[in-house]
Amino acid sequence: MNQTWIALGIPFMSSSPNAAHRRVIHSMALSRFAPHDGDAAGGRREDQPQAGAALDAPDGNRRSQAKAEYDEAGTWPQDLSYLLRNLKIARPNHVWAADITYIPIGRGFLYLVAIIDWASRAVLAWRISNTMDTSFCLAALDDALARFGRPEIFNTDQGSQFTSAAFTGALTAAGIQISMDGRGRWMDNVFIERLWRSLKHEDIYLKGYADGLEAKDAIAAWMKFYNNQRLHQALGYQTPMAVWREGMKAVDMMDNAAALTTSPQQKQKTTPLAA
Repeated sequence: MNQTWIALGIPFMSSSPNAAHRRVIHSMALSRFAPHDGDAAGGRREDQPQAGAALDAPDGNRRSQAKAEYDEAGTWPQDLSYLLRNLKIARPNHVWAADITYIPIGRGFLYLVAIIDWASRAVLAWRISNTMDTSFCLAALDDALARFGRPEIFNTDQGSQFTSAAFTGALTAAGIQISMDGRGRWMDNVFIERLWRSLKHEDIYLKGYADGLEAKDAIAAWMKFYNNQRLHQALGYQTPMAVWREGMKAVDMMDNAAALTTSPQQKQKTTPLAA
């Protein structure tokens, strides 16, 4: 018997539910889970991205924790400004973005961090954790850098994980510019907010993960589907990973062409022909 339906108070059906019944399941799932992160309880329309990590954190003030960490070290970074305003982003690895959301499981919850490429919408790395420390965010960053190269700009909110000395230090050491959303401005990181909305509405709220292992396996399957099978209208009905790969090929071709045209040309010696 389907335990998720029972938990939501929905009568069990032995056959596959029709479209109307699926809508009921979806609506009741949202009414149970969504109020915790603002998907339905705050009067927001369903077609709007959700407010994201700032509301997800149970401590309520992740930035204050980060500032306290820097105060102990004697420095607080004053130059973490928002760099994406009016910036045209049209190629992969120009801008990456990261965010944290929470995943309800059984009688508790887990935290999920993801890193996406802004231009292609591709999810480059993700990790789940049962604590809000910085280590799982650093693990995702290391994975993304190892597999997909280095972005020019990395954008996040002002949560303590992303403003921590360890995280900003890793970005600086890699030669990456750091961009931070304005406080309370979830639209500054809109594409990853849309990722959370899709994942939660299409998978998490409908399935109701029992534990961390089930959550990890289900999220892995959904991320694979999202990257390699889901077509995006904004991407010309291509998948995010296909757009990332094509874009990187184009960047490589442009770099090679520039190298050929700017390389110093050796002077050719001419030998006069004998009469």
